[in-house]
Amino acid sequence: MRVLLALLILIGTAPLVRAAEFETSATHAVILDYETGLVLFGKGADAPIQPASMTKIMTLYMVFERLRSGALTLDTEFIISADAWRRGGFSSGSSTMCLRPKERVRVEDLIRGVIVLSGNDAAIALAENIAGSEEAFARQMTERAHELGLTSVQFRNATGWPDEAHVISVHDLAELSRIIIRDFPQEYAYFAEREYDWCKAAPSNRYNRNPVLGVVPGADGLKTGHTEIAGYGLAAAVLRDGQRRIVVFSGMSSNRGRASEGERMIRAAFGEFEIKSLYTKDDVIGEAKVVLGKAVSVPLVTPEDINVALYRPNRRSITTAIVYEGPIAAPVQKGDQLAMLVVEEKGVVKASYPLLAGASVEKKGLFGLAIEGLLRLIRGAGKE
Repeated sequence: MRVLLALLILIGTAPLVRAAEFETSATHAVILDYETGLVLFGKGADAPIQPASMTKIMTLYMVFERLRSGALTLDTEFIISADAWRRGGFSSGSSTMCLRPKERVRVEDLIRGVIVLSGNDAAIALAENIAGSEEAFARQMTERAHELGLTSVQFRNATGWPDEAHVISVHDLAELSRIIIRDFPQEYAYFAEREYDWCKAAPSNRYNRNPVLGVVPGADGLKTGHTEIAGYGLAAAVLRDGQRRIVVFSGMSSNRGRASEGERMIRAAFGEFEIKSLYTKDDVIGEAKVVLGKAVSVPLVTPEDINVALYRPNRRSITTAIVYEGPIAAPVQKGDQLAMLVVEEKGVVKASYPLLAGASVEKKGLFGLAIEGLLRLIRGAGKE
């Protein structure tokens, strides 16, 4: 029998008549809390999309790993191939660092060329020099992304050039951004650079295209993306008062729309959403009934800290319930998973967490079982 042990209003005393919803004009979007990894808001967040130049976040992750391992240094020089120049150079008409064939360029300069100038030529040069070919590098990118737990990923190139098989979800892009910030804090600082003067053929091609840098307080990364198919997208990270939020979205119809929606979603990330701590690890939050045991109940404890993401207009409509199949037959071992803590918003499940037995309960001996059976018979007879 499924038992609903408790239903608690977390915040406030009465639910709203109708739960409010945050909306965005982006086709796919996510707001991620850096500290907990919780999704504060999502719209098509787990659907694979073509990420355009936001792909280069993964390209850079691969480079940063090699810098950390010592396989590369910032002063390592890479040779620019004719193919990198042809497909990503100034005459290609795409985002470029304005590299030239046979030119030798330091890895650090290529990193800046990818981040600030979104140079396709720089991304191809990194891929070719590391893996031998861009195709081989894309396979390595995909394999490493899967190892990191980014399950939506399938990369075909290092640039984000349009390919219907080249995909990642905005949720995985946000998680990848979180991993880079966490694992490579020194290298992550490059994402905050607003200007890099390299492209002599086009002096105006020197500014970072991230529209929130220098505009939105606390914004310090990451990357824009745009193709006709993908629309205008942005992966942005913002740190304020010790809190960091990551916003990723795609599918905007214009550069101006991307800039304004980026500011609005970041404002919402800090103003309209919050993380509430419900319980800490090993907290006893209820109990489950036990039969055939030396105790009639067993405490239920949390195996980890439990936090929930809240949309502030819906604070009064969030509830929790402890649910289990019961009563539970003894014996029970401490640490057994017995129940789930279910968090709902207006009847829709937002999250669920396992609850463990906080103590062991031994099974009754034969005499105890006989007495319990007799009591059941008596109670049954009384009801008739």
